[in-house]
Amino acid sequence: MRVLAKNKDSLELQILKSNPGLMPILRDGELVNVNLIEKANRAVYFNVPKVGMGVIYGIELINAKDILKKLNVGDQITAKVVKPENEEGLIELSLLEAGKQKAWQDLKELKDTDDVIDVKIVGANTGGLLVDVSGIQGFLPASQLSNEHYPQREDGNRQKLTEDLQQLIGEELKVKIINLNPRNNKLIFSEREADAENVKGLIEQYAVGDEISGIISGVANFGAFLKFADRPEIEGMVHISELSHNMIDNPKEVVAVGDLVQAKIVEIKEGRVSLSLKALQENPWEKASEKFKEE
Repeated sequence: MRVLAKNKDSLELQILKSNPGLMPILRDGELVNVNLIEKANRAVYFNVPKVGMGVIYGIELINAKDILKKLNVGDQITAKVVKPENEEGLIELSLLEAGKQKAWQDLKELKDTDDVIDVKIVGANTGGLLVDVSGIQGFLPASQLSNEHYPQREDGNRQKLTEDLQQLIGEELKVKIINLNPRNNKLIFSEREADAENVKGLIEQYAVGDEISGIISGVANFGAFLKFADRPEIEGMVHISELSHNMIDNPKEVVAVGDLVQAKIVEIKEGRVSLSLKALQENPWEKASEKFKEE
């Protein structure tokens, strides 16, 4: 079989060379579907349809050993062209690089279509979570976690924050891709964006100005999170400036997790709901101004 592959003067090869249009032109880095022909000790051979015979050897063979274990003669797989034609007339291929390139292409399509996907958490650091998708590692910043998974730490202790995030290792989360750059191996995810996608349809039932009942689900230094009592899937945000007419330094001066409150919807934008508690409270400054007018 290898003798035939090396015979550059074969009738088939002469015909193909004299009629270039019959043979597709392969380029470095191109992905092609190939079929396994033979597994030898130092090389593995594939049929590249309409082109010729491909081969994997050397470091590429070592890198692909786990992939090759699962392949049988005749099986089809995607390979990356490393060299369109070597000195033996064979097409040098890579299975490992093909897998990575295909994975990046699939991820780009998912980003372009704005799809929600499942990712597995494989690690954590002070900044967020490390995730794995088809063998490619990405990053889920803590700031992009849903309120359910965001560490609720008042003291800002970085070690404790990391310990909280480590509790999520091994879990699968629904996320969206918000940044992707294969050249820099950059892959950033957001759980918040995925959550926003899930509740878009529900939010359409509400409008700015509506008054709702809600339960305080989280408190941060910049405000509080509130889940709608009738639609717990929807979680809005009350900025610290919208908690009270009085000046406050910490939202916990006004609310605590578990409190049942009334709020007014002040903005609905890109799947996010902004709420106000003070909009439903009596404004003490109006009374003060009226008192001064009377005097």
